[in-house]
Amino acid sequence: MSVAKALKWTDAQDIAMALAEAHPAVDVKHLRFTELHKLVTGLDGFVDEPGKSNEKLLEAIQMAWLDEIAD
Repeated sequence: MSVAKALKWTDAQDIAMALAEAHPAVDVKHLRFTELHKLVTGLDGFVDEPGKSNEKLLEAIQMAWLDEIAD
């Protein structure tokens, strides 16, 4: 039995993989950070404090997500 990793804001790559799987139809390039924040905090396994996010972390997640769907 595998246990999903608890996701935190600093886990950009893992969050990106989860977002790509959970939201394949999202236009990542035109996603507002407020919308991205909602998607991240709504992921199963996300355990960090919602208020700990910032623009740098959200940008890292967005860039990792773009890389994930480009592969």
